[in-house]
Amino acid sequence: MPKQYVSAPAPRVSLKRRNLLGFLGGTLAVLLVGCFRRPSASAPFSAASAQSPAAGQPACTVRPQQTEGPYFVDEGLNRSDIRADPASGAVKPGVPLRLQFQVSQMGGDSCAPLAGAIVDVWHCDATGVYSDVSDRSFSTLGQKFLRGSQVTGGDGTVEFLTIYPGWYPGRTVHIHFKIRTSGASVQNNGQSNSQGYEFTSQLYFDDALSDRIYTQAPYSTSGQRTTRNSNDGIFQGGGEQLTLAVTQDGEGYTGRFDVGLELA
Repeated sequence: MPKQYVSAPAPRVSLKRRNLLGFLGGTLAVLLVGCFRRPSASAPFSAASAQSPAAGQPACTVRPQQTEGPYFVDEGLNRSDIRADPASGAVKPGVPLRLQFQVSQMGGDSCAPLAGAIVDVWHCDATGVYSDVSDRSFSTLGQKFLRGSQVTGGDGTVEFLTIYPGWYPGRTVHIHFKIRTSGASVQNNGQSNSQGYEFTSQLYFDDALSDRIYTQAPYSTSGQRTTRNSNDGIFQGGGEQLTLAVTQDGEGYTGRFDVGLELA
């Protein structure tokens, strides 16, 4: 079994922990090549191997699991458009990004859409700030912008409307996501407190695309970014398999991510 690392336990972090991400990015990649398998009370769990799809269904695709990081908050926000803070209604500015997930379950030599899975998404805004975080340089406690979840339907898909993420020192451009089956409940320490399956990883973007987008406001206010895919240690643990292919969609972009899970 490949070696795994435990992600930071608490979503409410200090500036010291945020700065530590730069060091973690260079050292704590979860190196999974092929299947990821974790023990469960009932059955093993893994990212499924690539298989030929059943007729009309997507291929199950090998994807590595990566560290959750310290910014996950189990908000329970079931919504598709995650750009706004639900309390104030303020919408975070940025280039629109329509993010689609296709979640499948591997069974034998075929794939089937996985219904009823919870897909969580969270990421920073155009200036590198996460919501619901207490930090020395800012506090966004109580705000919930750029966070949300959706439950897969019968076709195994969910869709989020968000913005292209910004960056912060020590990390390349990324979006966090988590997929959970019914019964999986996550506490602040990142551990499940009931039976269920959980897959956590990150999505990445082509550096050239990020360079073009970051010439625009409000991204341009952050200056020249310091970490790219090539020198992000977490990206080195399978980031090429997690790089989101996007297409132009009006003034923004659309990206689709397929992932297959082995639940039994």
